[in-house]
Amino acid sequence: MDIKIINENKDDFMDLLLLGDEQENMIKKYLYKGNLFALYDNDLKTISVVTKEDDETYEIKNLATYEKYHGKGYGTHMLEFIIEEFKSKCKRLSLGTGDISSILSYYKKFGFVYSHTIKNFFVDNYDHEMFEDGKQLVDMIYLKLEYNKW
Repeated sequence: MDIKIINENKDDFMDLLLLGDEQENMIKKYLYKGNLFALYDNDLKTISVVTKEDDETYEIKNLATYEKYHGKGYGTHMLEFIIEEFKSKCKRLSLGTGDISSILSYYKKFGFVYSHTIKNFFVDNYDHEMFEDGKQLVDMIYLKLEYNKW
């Protein structure tokens, strides 16, 4: 497996980015200000975008794996890479996701804890209803991972 930083032609990865964030105009709000990482194992498997939010915080804005590669550890490998990559660059790593227990428990296995909720985020910011595991996404749940170095 090889993870590459992508600095040019980031729109070329839109098909995979749309699996992690269903609306192109929302992706474009962070795509070019963020670090784009692509995981290859022969071919492209997983993508992630991480943005600097302030001097102490970076945020995982998108983490997506092609559906046919789900359950093979590519997303986990990318997440572990990001956690390690940003350990020396910030005090905390954050991410926002839907209120889906399986997703929240996945991130909690890596040390992420609840930070805050943005009520009606998905309803107010997307032009269509979005569902995950049969549940409509309404509120954005933010999680954070505090690095114990400061």
